[in-house]
Amino acid sequence: MTTHRVHVYGDHVNTDVIFPGKYTYTLKTPEDIAAHALEDLDPTFVSRVQPGDVIVAGSNWGMGSSREQAVTCLKYAGINILIAASFSGLYFRNCINQGILPIVCPGLNTLLQTGDTLEIDVTNNRIIAAGQTFNFTPLSPSVQAIIDAGGLVPMLQMRFLGYVDGYVPAGGKE
Repeated sequence: MTTHRVHVYGDHVNTDVIFPGKYTYTLKTPEDIAAHALEDLDPTFVSRVQPGDVIVAGSNWGMGSSREQAVTCLKYAGINILIAASFSGLYFRNCINQGILPIVCPGLNTLLQTGDTLEIDVTNNRIIAAGQTFNFTPLSPSVQAIIDAGGLVPMLQMRFLGYVDGYVPAGGKE
């Protein structure tokens, strides 16, 4: 069980306010991309977020375009878990591809405020927050393997090439 500080947002947050489209093809480094996370929704987010924090949101988080920067900006800012009442299908898949754990937990965002904490027990699929326990549906084993590997590309690198980010195990191919 791990404890996390939360940033709480409402319903129908679209990819343009998660990561403004005007930066999509102009910013290249993780630091530059992270610097613009949620700037149109919460201009103070980047100055407050810390590694290990969690976003707790309402329904339809990540609606809109399929740009992966709407996920990577949060990952680069230190967010590894997103909890929402529901996700846009494309955003949910982009979370998995980038190694961010998306958890569906309806109603949680209405009980918390930014700065509160919650506990997540991924092994037993439960969240403890506001004095209550919430169960969530686990990801399938194959999808969880992608998350555990840090995303789809790292998982494929390890599986087919024998390395991740330049690390080559003994006997592996480069």
